[in-house]
Amino acid sequence: MRGLSWGRKARSAGRRPLLWRVGKWLLILVAVPHALLLIYGLLPVPITPLMLLRLVQGEGLRKDWVSLEEMQPYLAYAVIAAEDNRFCQHGGVDWQELNQQIERYQAGEESRGASTITMQTVKNLILWPGRDTLRKGIEIYFAHYLDFIWSKRRIMEVYLNVVEWDNGVYGAEAAARHHFKRQAGDLTPGQAALLAATLPNPREWNAGRPGPYVAGRANTIARRVEQLGFYLDCVRKQ
Repeated sequence: MRGLSWGRKARSAGRRPLLWRVGKWLLILVAVPHALLLIYGLLPVPITPLMLLRLVQGEGLRKDWVSLEEMQPYLAYAVIAAEDNRFCQHGGVDWQELNQQIERYQAGEESRGASTITMQTVKNLILWPGRDTLRKGIEIYFAHYLDFIWSKRRIMEVYLNVVEWDNGVYGAEAAARHHFKRQAGDLTPGQAALLAATLPNPREWNAGRPGPYVAGRANTIARRVEQLGFYLDCVRKQ
């Protein structure tokens, strides 16, 4: 009996280091993203997982951090009109849009991603590319967290500084220089609308040399900006 008891204790003792190691890594996986988002709420983002991936694939890296105040204000308005009409109203996740897309999918209809600007910011900062269910669930959780700890203006500022706008081109400043040979603060409203129009597919659509579809989409975005009015107030300079 003593031998059996000793054997059980030995096995239990042997499991403890494994459980401790697993618990330690789980704690790190939970703590690191939370900490990074807290830090990025105050400091410029040096690089993102997507930027690193593109570098490994042999692409360049052009980016220059600028504050939201230094950008053409219309760019933020156009991006909201293009990507997330209820950005100023929702808490990180647009459940109304998400539920509509789920219903479309269940009905066998073509559905869109329903990712908000906040969700896309989370994806760009701490997650991997892809459309798997696990990533989407993590994205939704951290979108709520980000909306709680950051202001809407900060979310927009970071998003506009890290989003991809062509192969190896990230952020509004690099995009403005790449496509229009000017600084982000010197963009015209029309150029800002063209940049926003390419965001669903920036590696295929060119804001500097827009085809008929992109030009038409930019015009639609410009009309939406006028319609949104006070729904853009959360990103206006106070």
